[in-house]
Amino acid sequence: MLEIATVDDAIGWAARPEPRPPAAFRAIDLRDAPGFEHGTFDRCVFLSCLLTPAQAGFLTATGATIVRDRPERPYTLHRNRLYSPEELFAGFDASEPDGYAETFDARVYRHWERTGRQHPPFIDESLARRLHDHSITEALNDELAGRRPVAIMGGHGLERSSPGYLAIAEIARTLTRDGYTMLSGGGPGAMEATHLGAWMAHFPDDELAAAIEVLAPRPPGAEPGKEYADPDWLRRAFAVRERWPVPEPRYDSIGIPTWMYGHEPPAAFATKIAKYFANSVREEGLLAVATYGVLFTRGSAGTVQEIFQEATQDHYESYGEPSPMVLIDVDYWTETLPVWPLLTALADGRPYRDLLVLTDDHDQAVATIRTFEPAR
Repeated sequence: MLEIATVDDAIGWAARPEPRPPAAFRAIDLRDAPGFEHGTFDRCVFLSCLLTPAQAGFLTATGATIVRDRPERPYTLHRNRLYSPEELFAGFDASEPDGYAETFDARVYRHWERTGRQHPPFIDESLARRLHDHSITEALNDELAGRRPVAIMGGHGLERSSPGYLAIAEIARTLTRDGYTMLSGGGPGAMEATHLGAWMAHFPDDELAAAIEVLAPRPPGAEPGKEYADPDWLRRAFAVRERWPVPEPRYDSIGIPTWMYGHEPPAAFATKIAKYFANSVREEGLLAVATYGVLFTRGSAGTVQEIFQEATQDHYESYGEPSPMVLIDVDYWTETLPVWPLLTALADGRPYRDLLVLTDDHDQAVATIRTFEPAR
């Protein structure tokens, strides 16, 4: 089935002689497009398209399936591209103490809470979320075609002033300049540091430390490990974006967050954002698409889960051949959270054992990614 995501392509398809091949029209405005009032549309699908009532009636009568948005739902069921930060943060007012509350992202989160969080009582809402997430996966796969994706995983509580935050940003900056597309879970802490590094790859090296100086100051009495809850957390991020603007990025990075953790705003430095409702789909998918490797920095239960989720994918080669798993911080992964002994025991005798690296050396971590090349 053809997939059509622009008005021009839709008009071109409609101008073909019949029988036309079935097509899926993805989130486009067809209200002024000619050619959709005659002919037949058997097996065609119209996903979150804008249609006149006459068009919708005719298309349905001639064999099409139409999936339309509802005005009371703040999000669309289908998207033909990933979100941009500008879309998710639309409505943000830096002058307001809680300027984030009026953003599109925050409105969707409130809707998610109001309509049942993980178990909505109405089937139309659960179906809408699944359709939305399906389109995000399609858009993410399209975006990553031909790229070299690498993910950095780590804790959301990592503060901007910490040495670990700077270290992650420096690693991400280096890999970005090497031509890798950096991915993360798209939230605060280590995730934000990943995207800040990719953002600052556009600028001289010493500008990264200057940007962190803008980001780091916290309000008096702020709770440790919950910097994302500071009233000015997002305002500081936008202050960096304004001082170091990147209107046409040479380097992209992609955040992959979820509204399940919607109390944590997404990272504002990702140039594209694949935001999901279903955390299970998002987490499995993030690790699956990081085909050039995953670096694991300090984290808690979520990061430990991701380590073994990635190991499971490599163990069974669920998505093709294994890729490097680099655990950064020897003491942390052998003493504080002794993941390394179990991980290496699990991998013993498997091809991915040779791709497991435990190191304190950030240059070695980068070199591990640089020297890997998929065989297929």
